[in-house]
Amino acid sequence: MESFELLKKPEEWLEVASPPQKARGVFKLFLGYAPGVGKTFSMLSEALRRRSRGEDVVIGAVETHGRQGIEQLAQQLERVPLKKIEYKGTIFEEMDVDAVLARRPAVVLVDELAHTNIPGSKHRKRYEDVQELLAANIDVLSTLNIQHIESIAPVVRSITGIVVRETVPDWVPLTASETVMVDLTPEALHARMKRGDVYSTDKVERSLKNFFRRGNLIALRELALRQVAEQVDRSLESYMEAQDIRKNWGVRERMAVCISSNPAGQYLIARGARMARRMDAELYVVHVDRELGPLHREPNLNALAANLRFAESLGAKVIQLKGKSVADAVAAFVRSKHITQVLFGRAPVRDWRKYLYLSAVHRFLRESPAVDVHIVTQEPED
Repeated sequence: MESFELLKKPEEWLEVASPPQKARGVFKLFLGYAPGVGKTFSMLSEALRRRSRGEDVVIGAVETHGRQGIEQLAQQLERVPLKKIEYKGTIFEEMDVDAVLARRPAVVLVDELAHTNIPGSKHRKRYEDVQELLAANIDVLSTLNIQHIESIAPVVRSITGIVVRETVPDWVPLTASETVMVDLTPEALHARMKRGDVYSTDKVERSLKNFFRRGNLIALRELALRQVAEQVDRSLESYMEAQDIRKNWGVRERMAVCISSNPAGQYLIARGARMARRMDAELYVVHVDRELGPLHREPNLNALAANLRFAESLGAKVIQLKGKSVADAVAAFVRSKHITQVLFGRAPVRDWRKYLYLSAVHRFLRESPAVDVHIVTQEPED
């Protein structure tokens, strides 16, 4: 009688039945647009929920800033003692990364991701501490305000007049497996501040007249919402690519304006920009170099360059493609970027060029995914 899998040892069965082990910790980020919106509170609340489900959760570093509600939540969780570091005659406390690694919890809370550690710490920045914990297969919950993302900090300075000195590189929040936008209307945040829930009462009035002005908060909130939307967009694109989903789901409007070296292209670009603003759509301006050799180059390269500069001035993303067929190149771009609206320009010609134009449009419709096509009549060339 042959030996079948029934003769496996118990440990071999367990190995088969057990799910594959993750090699790296899961990073969850609570993102806000200003101090006081509730990032740390939300992080602690999730930690308590996880502990109630039986997960081993500890605090690596939580900044309470004297807020009573946060203190009360933090007291309910185990804390890994902070490391005392002497610097210039003063004792500072920082998260003890080695102590957390030795404790090996399932989940650790690391507040204020952009924090700069005191010289003498294991790493210069707290986000580097987080990367080491994740590499050790420990899940991390952390918090970040939008103004601390490196590429956004200059924008925040231009809005608020305040220099943001502690930042994280743009790639850091992008490594989060999950990003939670902790949102609160500016009016609700003002009410929270006036109650003394964010800062002590002696700081409230000064704060409301400076960083926390309503206009500042509206702008910062939009920046945070856009950051999360971009991350969701990337996640959806990755999912659709991984699942080989070719159909355009049209979750967000994206418009592509196809141009040539025709000077009338600026009218087409302006028309597309107006339509994109009305639909709150991303705007792309696309030009295809047909690679037909030096004898068949665009007849007016200066006009083409002017068209592209004009597109950039209107906030469009300029895309230059290469291909033997304009229709095929644009169709491939529409598919890869999940474009929902396409604008073609057409000069009112009546000779053989009309049939070439119609043939190209028909070929595009045949090759592209489902997309709305707009044909915009341009003025004839002089």
